[in-house]
Amino acid sequence: MNGTPADGPAVRAAPAVRTVLGDIAPAGLGICDAHDHLFLRSPQLPGQELDDAEAAAAELSAFRAAGGAAVIQWTPYGMGRRAAELPRLARESGVRIVAATGLHQAAHYSPGLLARVRPDLAGLFVAELTEGIGGTGPRAGMIKVAGGFHGLDRHARHTMAAAAEAQRATGAVVGVHLELGTGALDVLDLLCGALAVPPDRVILGHLNRSPDLVVHRTAAEAGSYLAFDGPSRAHHTTDWRLPEALAALADAGFGDRILLGGDTTTAGARSVDGGPGMPYLLRRHRERLELALGADLVTQFLTANPARAFAADWARAPGGSR
Repeated sequence: MNGTPADGPAVRAAPAVRTVLGDIAPAGLGICDAHDHLFLRSPQLPGQELDDAEAAAAELSAFRAAGGAAVIQWTPYGMGRRAAELPRLARESGVRIVAATGLHQAAHYSPGLLARVRPDLAGLFVAELTEGIGGTGPRAGMIKVAGGFHGLDRHARHTMAAAAEAQRATGAVVGVHLELGTGALDVLDLLCGALAVPPDRVILGHLNRSPDLVVHRTAAEAGSYLAFDGPSRAHHTTDWRLPEALAALADAGFGDRILLGGDTTTAGARSVDGGPGMPYLLRRHRERLELALGADLVTQFLTANPARAFAADWARAPGGSR
């Protein structure tokens, strides 16, 4: 595949968020968990797989009851996305779901799988964004890639180069897993510098896990989106430093770059299994932030910002899209 969605000159449609039930106007996204997982499987998390469709349905129901309207599932290729389940879950729950293509760190995959997909990663990403996951499933609405701890290895650089090619072909946003919140500026140097991805087409994830206010501001000044996701994890400097970090960004004029998410990655973290889960974002977490920042600003983080971040001017070839 050559990295373009179909033969013929690309044309642009109105910006839209690509959900598993089809494209919607950005304003229709509603209150959004901008980074989470309904399904996830990795050899790095043995015995903690998110692989239960009914548990996912219950989690979405709990999120909806807390006031949630949309979830962005950042689970990329080869990590148990269960894409075929997502349209049913979206219809039954009333929660809009955006799926991801992309590739995580090499440690999450078998060497055989990586050997199969590496030669045409960009083609894979474009196909999942424009034709459907697995060829017949729902279309992905974002690209997920990953850096390493304070650096970028060969796998990360190869994956990000493919993501940049797919981004140029489709307009999709690129979400980046930052390991423990580190390496943000190295990622921007590669993606937005060497690979020429527009900064506003990049979301830097997990910045709450490294509460470096200088890095946060530098990334915001570059024009990228900043995702603060994974609340209530005691082993991260998350909840108690977050109001300070977000206030500093907002005071500097970057309130429009901030996204919030839950990042539920293990079965035990789901609310239906006794963990904080998706509802926590809109209950204790939102309440804490509103006390420090005000309700209007926090609502912007949950609505207007993700609507803009995940919307794309999807590149279409005449007669070649559905």
